[in-house]
Amino acid sequence: MTGCTPAEQQAALLQDAGTYLAGGGLGLFQLPADLNLVVARGEGSRVWDVAGREYIDYHLSSGPALLGHAHPEVIAAVQAQLPKGSTYFFLNEPEIQLARKIVDAVPCADEVLYTGSGTEATFYALRIARARTRRDKVMKFEGAWHGMHDYGLWGTVPSTPSDYPRSKPDSVGVPAMAGELVLVSPFNDSAKAVEMIERHAKELAAVIIEPLQRVLLPEPGFLQAVREVTKKHGIMLIFDEIVTGFRIAWGGAQEKYGVVPDMACYGKAVSGGFALAAIAGSTDAMQVLDVRKRNRAEVVWATNTLNGNPVCAAAGVAALDVLAEPGVYDRLHAIGSRLRKGIEDAGAKHGIAVQCPGEDAVFGVRFTARKPLRNWMDLTTSDKDLGYRWACEMIRRGILVNPNEKIYISVVHSDADIATTLSAVDEAFASLKK
Repeated sequence: MTGCTPAEQQAALLQDAGTYLAGGGLGLFQLPADLNLVVARGEGSRVWDVAGREYIDYHLSSGPALLGHAHPEVIAAVQAQLPKGSTYFFLNEPEIQLARKIVDAVPCADEVLYTGSGTEATFYALRIARARTRRDKVMKFEGAWHGMHDYGLWGTVPSTPSDYPRSKPDSVGVPAMAGELVLVSPFNDSAKAVEMIERHAKELAAVIIEPLQRVLLPEPGFLQAVREVTKKHGIMLIFDEIVTGFRIAWGGAQEKYGVVPDMACYGKAVSGGFALAAIAGSTDAMQVLDVRKRNRAEVVWATNTLNGNPVCAAAGVAALDVLAEPGVYDRLHAIGSRLRKGIEDAGAKHGIAVQCPGEDAVFGVRFTARKPLRNWMDLTTSDKDLGYRWACEMIRRGILVNPNEKIYISVVHSDADIATTLSAVDEAFASLKK
């Protein structure tokens, strides 16, 4: 592209993306043409596009960049590992070190199984639960996101309440027969969840739950009620901590909310922005993976070529070392709390009903007066068109967000970043009022 301006280079790349990438991008995530961009680099709390424009980043690659972009300690760990080789498919020191750190931090963890993505982690966790219990059905909660496999894509984004325990598939191509094995219950309704679990106890292998469901806080007693009834019937309780793990507390949602599952799934923040995820569980839960102690015909198959990749694991070890430093979580909460309050205050100033549900380190911006926000149906009262237009106004002002999704805070977002962001928030609300 010699002789082209940076803006022309980006336009040409976007044209190539539209030609050579399925759907022109990364799947469901799309920006309007005038705001679409190609990221050239990231550093700290910011990214720059090929056209040279700088953004304060609150998307953080949909969460993995909890340490910000290009954190020096992660870079150093990866640079030290790369000359030794990128993958082996044999045991390696970084994967063992990272497993030890996960077990030390996670309340439910005695052992770790690596996967390549959060989708694989939740998919394999359900397979482990089926093998462990000799039952086939699983239960999830309406509005929960458990990845892209056929057992997760039921009742994730319905516009009307599901016909509990049945729900509709979220994607074409998901076989109807998978829905016969997936029960769906509304989040934060303890009585309904317990009744459904009791009624189907002899068929249920697992209940999988996002303890912070998208941006919905669990009400007091809800997670405890689900834990008690699953334990009563020998049903595996799986926490999907892909988002919450090592983000809302060092021990994740288990530490924050005081409920310990049988297994938990980790991704995003656990590997410093590299492609690695994991299942952590009790020895009892994970025993069906142990080919040393079981007949091979009785062992769960959950092996992938790049699982436990040494480069990704080395990045994870470095990332968790940074997160273990004193004051990290206090800082995350302080920065996130300031931003959440500032957005809500700005909305009130301009007469726009807006809420920031979730935790300080990860939350949503939802345009609704509905209170409280307890379940997915409550979230559907949010004005998505207004949310989309607000996000576009923010991007125009150099604040990178994913419309109607989560705001992620990193450990390197500064007070100056928040001040700049809140100025843009005020301008965006003023523009919407016009």
